[in-house]
Amino acid sequence: MNKVLLTGRITKDPEIRYTSNGTANLLFTLAVDSTQRDANGSRQAFFISCVAWGQQADFMSRYVKKGNMLAITGRIQTRSYQDQAGQTHYVTEVVVEAVENLTPRDPNQPQQGYQQPAGNFQQPQNNPYQGYNNPSYGQPQQPAYGNQSNDNGTPKSFNVNVDDEDMPF
Repeated sequence: MNKVLLTGRITKDPEIRYTSNGTANLLFTLAVDSTQRDANGSRQAFFISCVAWGQQADFMSRYVKKGNMLAITGRIQTRSYQDQAGQTHYVTEVVVEAVENLTPRDPNQPQQGYQQPAGNFQQPQNNPYQGYNNPSYGQPQQPAYGNQSNDNGTPKSFNVNVDDEDMPF
């Protein structure tokens, strides 16, 4: 099995490149902290070469910046090439299969790729979503349908008289 899982910081802003057939690729280095410390008590770091292709490369070129903490999964690949002087170089790198940016977004920065709609756009006033980002979180909700509640909080559609003798249990 050839599977790699790394968490570390990217060492410089990634620059996307394209092959002659138009495939996007991105070479980058990930600084991964070691669990061992040197004589001064400082942590050592490993600098691991990585390559992303296609959609991963495109994503990283747009959303990843120097210093971002990344979690990547991939596989180790070895390759060799000859330079112009005819000398053979051997490269070991991680081919990225999945990447997750672990650095929280700055709420003051606008999101890339998102544009505010033109004109006088207003958010819907009756938002049934109860997430933490909703300003009305925890507030009582208005009924979503035409059924209004009676005095005891039971919807009108449930206000049915049932005698104890009608109950099967």
